[in-house]
Amino acid sequence: MPTFDVTSEIDLQEVRNAVDQASREVATRFDFKDTGASIELKEKEITLHAPTEDRLRALTQVLEEKLVRRQVSLKALQYAKIEEASHRAVRQVVSLNAGISSDKAKAINKKVKDLNLKGVSSQTQGDQVRVSGKKRDDLQAVISALKNDDFDIPLQFGNFRD
Repeated sequence: MPTFDVTSEIDLQEVRNAVDQASREVATRFDFKDTGASIELKEKEITLHAPTEDRLRALTQVLEEKLVRRQVSLKALQYAKIEEASHRAVRQVVSLNAGISSDKAKAINKKVKDLNLKGVSSQTQGDQVRVSGKKRDDLQAVISALKNDDFDIPLQFGNFRD
């Protein structure tokens, strides 16, 4: 029976590279010179520091540009509220979401069930969803349906077995 797994993962090495590139660009760009703007990566959090909210938006744009260039989905980013920091500066924490939460897994399972494909079933296994079916064509239809639907998380389809 053919199966495949639906996962939501991010490549932390690519995120690290994108943050390093963004930090270097911020250090050399004219509009960021001597402003104290910075980008830091800790575990699964990116912290943005800027003197004003306008500079913070520009900093966010630089970071997102580098992440997109490195094929890291922006759906994996979750922005926290902008906070006041010392010396009238602002700070924002961006958390990196990996894995499929139970709510999202339920939504994916419901979507698969709503397709009404005969012999296709799905089940949650930890932070991934396994979809199995009798025909490859049905599973490919499930993949295209899940790609067209927006679950607010990046989805990858792997481990396709016949």
